[in-house]
Amino acid sequence: MKIVDVKDVKIADTVHKVAVKKLFNFEHATIVHIELKPGEALKRHLTPVDAFFYVLEGIGIVEIGKERKEIHKDQLIFSPAKISHILANESDDKFRFLVIKTPTPTSETKIL
Repeated sequence: MKIVDVKDVKIADTVHKVAVKKLFNFEHATIVHIELKPGEALKRHLTPVDAFFYVLEGIGIVEIGKERKEIHKDQLIFSPAKISHILANESDDKFRFLVIKTPTPTSETKIL
């Protein structure tokens, strides 16, 4: 059994310059915890694999391709591979979510 406590994982240095914690990685999936403070957002990018976003806390904005939606706690959002997307926090509270990429990417995310 492997247990990962988010508070024990260091924030990764990424191009997004927000609190990204890489929780778990194996050939079938990668799981990442992201916290966006008010006004923060991920840069528009695309991933080479499918991704799912699961909202843990707060209210955020997701744009996938040309669709833009407000998302809330306990919602799961699917983002297909190679489609540009962003997640943003336009609220006054923190916005936390998990990113599950499947399978684990073998090439880098492309910032647009």
